[in-house]
Amino acid sequence: MKLVNFEEEQAIKLGIITEKGVIDIEKASFLFNNPLSLTMEEVISDPEKMENIRLLYVLVEKSALETLYISEKSIKIAPTLTNPNKIICVGLNYRKHAIESNLAIPTNPILFNKFTNSIAASNEIISLPPLASEYDFEAELAIVIGKEAKNISKEEALNYVFGYCNANDLSARDLQFQSSQWLLGKALDKFCPIGPYLVTADEIPNPNKLSIKTYYNGNIQQESNTADMIFHCDEIISYISNYITLSPGDIILTGTPEGVLMGLPEEVRAYMSAGDEVIIEIEGLGQLRNSFV
Repeated sequence: MKLVNFEEEQAIKLGIITEKGVIDIEKASFLFNNPLSLTMEEVISDPEKMENIRLLYVLVEKSALETLYISEKSIKIAPTLTNPNKIICVGLNYRKHAIESNLAIPTNPILFNKFTNSIAASNEIISLPPLASEYDFEAELAIVIGKEAKNISKEEALNYVFGYCNANDLSARDLQFQSSQWLLGKALDKFCPIGPYLVTADEIPNPNKLSIKTYYNGNIQQESNTADMIFHCDEIISYISNYITLSPGDIILTGTPEGVLMGLPEEVRAYMSAGDEVIIEIEGLGQLRNSFV
């Protein structure tokens, strides 16, 4: 199932993406005498509420009420999650990206973090502040945790996933490498766009084999597959859980493949600037689209 947050009258509402359009969960539920006013975070943390949404979806699909569907083009998409407890990122997790960055292949996952100030929505216009100049994009598969995970094995790790979405680990390279800590160049305001949907884990049976692309001003800049990860999704979740308890709604960004601007030869390298557009597309997860000012 594809879930989406969207804005209506200054409130964030929850919807289901279907081939016919978007189902407004709250409005549709009233028609079937089962009022549901839910947030994405509540659905992630409560399996019973997710089951209520599945039942509602079946009722709507069986009905002949076309008015229950909203055109996806008519909604304003909100961030997939608005207030995650943790955003944990994995650096240098694609072999070819480590090579293009002239950095050693990691022997353990390299972890850093972003914060809720970094969250942005698909189609949101993002400001590039003048305090840096080497702005770059990073297409990443984002994992959203569905239940508390502590000291879990690789074999059971994917059972703790609620779903997946696109993410763009935007980076200011000149700030990132001011010191050995990457935080400053990674955690700027709106520097973690996610979305447009949250796709439940049952629709993505193997997250370790998904095509991943970045379109930069209309041209393909990154084109790879999550199979090139050094540490795959199950390994990442298990590794983090050994040190940090993961909670429902936590987001893990799993790294980016080769093709970022930093990896280009210096003589042709040109970092992002105002007017640019970046589209992240991961198999089964739709397109995350942002422009910059």
